[in-house]
Amino acid sequence: MPSKKDTIKLLEEIADMLELKGENKFKIQAYRTGAGSIKKIDTDFDNIVKLKELNKIKGIGPGLQKIIYEFYDTNESSLYKNLREEIPAGFEQLLKIKGLNPAKIMLINSELGVTNLEELEDAIKKNLLVNIKGFGENLQEKILSEIKDHKAYSNYILLSDALRISNDFLNKISNFNSVKSIDKSGELRRGSEIISHMDFVILTSNQKAFFNDLKKVYYFKKLRDKILIKEISDIPVYIFIYEIKNEYLRQLFVNTGSEEFINLINSKEIKGDSEEEIFSGLKMPFIIPEMREKEYFEQKKKSLLKNSNLTFDYFKGLLHFHTNYSDGKNTLVEMSNAAEELGFRYAAVNDHSKSAYYANGMDENRVLQQRKEIRQINSRNKISLFAGIEADILANGDLDYNNEILSGFDFVIASVHSRFNLNEKEMTGRIIKAVENPFVDVLAHPSGRLLLSRNPYKF
Repeated sequence: MPSKKDTIKLLEEIADMLELKGENKFKIQAYRTGAGSIKKIDTDFDNIVKLKELNKIKGIGPGLQKIIYEFYDTNESSLYKNLREEIPAGFEQLLKIKGLNPAKIMLINSELGVTNLEELEDAIKKNLLVNIKGFGENLQEKILSEIKDHKAYSNYILLSDALRISNDFLNKISNFNSVKSIDKSGELRRGSEIISHMDFVILTSNQKAFFNDLKKVYYFKKLRDKILIKEISDIPVYIFIYEIKNEYLRQLFVNTGSEEFINLINSKEIKGDSEEEIFSGLKMPFIIPEMREKEYFEQKKKSLLKNSNLTFDYFKGLLHFHTNYSDGKNTLVEMSNAAEELGFRYAAVNDHSKSAYYANGMDENRVLQQRKEIRQINSRNKISLFAGIEADILANGDLDYNNEILSGFDFVIASVHSRFNLNEKEMTGRIIKAVENPFVDVLAHPSGRLLLSRNPYKF
């Protein structure tokens, strides 16, 4: 089922596409206003849709109500689908480039005839954008940099997305009668943050029977030493197939990598009936896949490198979650109940602070309202719920609440959410000043990066 966040995104993207079509500005603004109205809703938006009470929200007229109800009922929007078919595919690419909005894309298109990313990059290399009103050398260079990042990012997907795809793949393949064993390998098995290709190693009782099973479920292509599975991901998906267990285990070990790790082992003899035996034969302790990187060999004190058997069962609490007081989907009660069901002893809610207007950040009055609700929950639940906040670090290093408000929180997280373009000295000073605040407990996402979306700021 769609969420509040999905609905906001839908309306904003419809507005963008209408603007790219050159539609009436008041019609476009209606969708942006609707998205803004939904962002400000503190109560359970899903329940409002379920009860068909969208008409009670200012800024959500009959037209938008129809679209939202359809979206929740079918998980689709016919208007969105039609607009995507009408907009040139290249325009969607251009919308993904930071620094470009629909108005700028239309301007570039009318002035230079640019319809896609390749044409835009070519225009920049010919220094053509600087001649368009509203553009200049700095913006042109920024857009070129964003295009390069976008191209680099397009060769990867996030680990979370790779796991979702791989789990579905594993479930289907594991049900084949011809499959004795199947394991993730490569970057996926090592838990790399971003994945360039997904690898699986399969032990089969009969290769011919396996291929007969495979073609019933997937399109594939036989390569020299592996199989390429088609149309299940934006990145390549490879499988390696073996009928002999030792060969299967050797491939699992070698292909898990990393390549630098395997090269540094410097051994031609990789054999054994298990990975533990392989490591024993190499006169090495067993190393979990997540640690099989070149950095393992750079650590002089090997005694510090302990394999981890940590599982979710060990966790007793959670010190950062959001609710629909700011940009979360669920209520405070729902989140605290879920934490209790997981067996947690404690949890801290850290919704966004008031400067995070884009995330429905809480002003001082709503902070006090949430603290009151926390006390009510703690009076009836076993779990200890703590009142926290994710406070914005302002450009000068101050937080966006005064110390009187900050002193009332049990747990304060400080985050940089704006002004990423400060120079290294300014950003470093900004962060240091924030963590020196006596009420700050944790510095969140210290580099400011968003994997496959935003590079770290300089600090």
